[in-house]
Amino acid sequence: MASNKVEVAGIMGPVWIIGWMFTIGFLKLSFFKGLLALIVWPYYIGEFLSSKIV
Repeated sequence: MASNKVEVAGIMGPVWIIGWMFTIGFLKLSFFKGLLALIVWPYYIGEFLSSKIV
């Protein structure tokens, strides 16, 4: 008997990337600011959210 399971992590990863790329495009960031946004901002968001949860 086969069961159909949907993994939330498998769906949310691409959704997050699409949203992040849309935000960078919407803000019309230059190449280097866009690269910085992809590398540095997630770190600071994670640090901010982890301090609020604990």
